Amino acid sequence: MKKALFIGHVWPEPSTTAAGHRMLQLLEAFQKFGYHITFASTAQKTEYSLDLENIGITSVDILLNHSSFDDFVAELAPDVVIFDRFMVEEQFGWRVAEFAPKAIRILNTEDLHGLRKAREEAYLKQETFYLDLWKNHPVTLREVASIYRSDLTIMISSYEQSILEEALGIPNELLLHLPFMVENISEEEILKWPKFKDRSDFVAVGNGKHAPNIDSIKILKAKIWPLIRKELPNAQLFVHGAYLPQQVKEMHRPEQGFLVKGWTEDMGTILKNTRVVLAPLQFGAGIKGKLLDAMRYGTPSVTTSIGAEGMQGELPWNGSVCNNWDTFAKSAILLHENPMSWKAAQANGITLINTHYGKESLQNRLWQMINGLQQNLEEHRNKNFIGRLLQHHTLTSSKYLAKWIEAKNA
Repeated sequence: MKKALFIGHVWPEPSTTAAGHRMLQLLEAFQKFGYHITFASTAQKTEYSLDLENIGITSVDILLNHSSFDDFVAELAPDVVIFDRFMVEEQFGWRVAEFAPKAIRILNTEDLHGLRKAREEAYLKQETFYLDLWKNHPVTLREVASIYRSDLTIMISSYEQSILEEALGIPNELLLHLPFMVENISEEEILKWPKFKDRSDFVAVGNGKHAPNIDSIKILKAKIWPLIRKELPNAQLFVHGAYLPQQVKEMHRPEQGFLVKGWTEDMGTILKNTRVVLAPLQFGAGIKGKLLDAMRYGTPSVTTSIGAEGMQGELPWNGSVCNNWDTFAKSAILLHENPMSWKAAQANGITLINTHYGKESLQNRLWQMINGLQQNLEEHRNKNFIGRLLQHHTLTSSKYLAKWIEAKNA
């Protein structure tokens, strides 16, 4: 049986983060392809960590900067290794290249961390963001080096793939656009959804460990919700998410209809009974799981250009995309109050899901890419001169730093 090794930055938490849900989709895809999967991580498990053994996946704790991983990966001899984010590839990529050289090395980005950091820094400084800030950011330099060292990098956002190719000249054959993979929405499923008249109120969703989410909740509380509440005095906004910090919990104001509820196990049921999702994101990267989930449950959303980035192609959004808070509030009120506008937005979301996010077609795209690499791995690597250059021992600073730390710890 073919073997796949996933090395996680953290243990997957599908119920709390979009990244965790995305990881579960990748694990399911490799199981479908017939791989025996081992998931390894240096992180500590949490109460939200997925029970991997329960779905037939072996979990292994590994150590950072320790030669025990070399023995582990050599004995496992995986056919494919997936690094969950570039930091993991920096830590373990050279070890895999040295002790499992025949394994296809795949980088799973989730989002471009350098883009997210550059945007956040510009936002906090109240400066205009432009792509040169991203291109020159130190995290981008590390991330792009990781992309070149890998045989393939999975890109979740079409926008991020385009800027890697167009602004940095990264070859297309090193990148694979693979957004969230979900089941198509059927007519039977649509008929089961609560109708407009059976839904009410607004919801905001976001993990509290993610800075763009906290900023988004602050904007809702201070700028957008007062405008909505003025027009809809009985409306309520429910804020859901794991790991919400104290500053968010203290925003709970039932008398203002601003209700901080925290984590919930069944977000799907909440979304199906809500009229509108609000996500005024000001910075970030990747594509937004909360907004995809809104579409999956027939719930229109109002977000920003950052929120919708890389998600819709040429298709209309399932609601509104606004960067002005007055317009944002008016769009949210219109969707909440006007059944025709709401139904049209819902239909847009269904089209988006079934056009861009179908699980079967995307899994097939991934399988064809992996199969092609397995048949032509040596040729593929020979074409990637920069990747070979970065693997050269004089440039693998991560390797020698790790060896120094290991020797120091001994």
